[in-house]
Amino acid sequence: MQQIILFLIKNKTGLVFIILMTIALGLTFKAHTYHNSKLVSSANFITGNILGTSESIYQYFDLETQNEILLEENELLRRKILNLSFTEDTLESNLDFITDTLYKIQKTTVVSNYYDKIDNFLLIEGGVKDSIKEDLGVISSKGIVGIVQDVSQGYSRVISILNTNTSINAQLKKTSHFGTLTWDGKDPNILSLVDVPRSAPVRVGDTITTGGRSLIFPENVPIGIISEYVLDENVGYYNISVKLFNDMTNLKHVYVIENTSKEEAYELLNPEQP
Repeated sequence: MQQIILFLIKNKTGLVFIILMTIALGLTFKAHTYHNSKLVSSANFITGNILGTSESIYQYFDLETQNEILLEENELLRRKILNLSFTEDTLESNLDFITDTLYKIQKTTVVSNYYDKIDNFLLIEGGVKDSIKEDLGVISSKGIVGIVQDVSQGYSRVISILNTNTSINAQLKKTSHFGTLTWDGKDPNILSLVDVPRSAPVRVGDTITTGGRSLIFPENVPIGIISEYVLDENVGYYNISVKLFNDMTNLKHVYVIENTSKEEAYELLNPEQP
């Protein structure tokens, strides 16, 4: 206590000056609107900057949560889009009806992705315990990715579209002329669409989608655009180069599609022999 008193006595001149200056400034700002507004404006500027920085930091650390929310919303929207042709009331506001429609879809994450070999594969999260099984289609937000080939309890192996053993039914979106989509093992951004008849009006820049003539992918899932084409005069079919919408070298989140009527169709296509 004695030290405090000694400090006040020693610095009394400076302390009195600070107190008087504070009182004077307070009276000035109170008496003059201009000075008062400048003080408030400065305080608001500093406070705004602090709050803005704080909010930016919060948003950064909240990105993962927000990304998960967006993925769940995309999952629901993609289910609805895929099933628009198969629901009687497409304007129904309750999304619960989606679980009973033709196509089911679930989001998952790519664990590993190979794209620099001749025959490439992906490993995704989700397996038997998640109702994922063989021969289900896999797409991303931009286009097709591949087909589930093998599953374990918690993971699935997907044969990539960048695999020389893969062939997928595809079509020209404008005209529905269809052919077979394959990969030659070279450029991971380019696939080939073969067996498109010469009667098809092929144009560079036209969109290529899935043809819907399989039980794996529904119709009109995006694939890419025509980058170039050549007509084989000997056979009368085009060989079309398709630049993919997907960047197959950079995949993180994908969706697994299930055609719920596939088993019934397979039974009709492959009846048991007596």
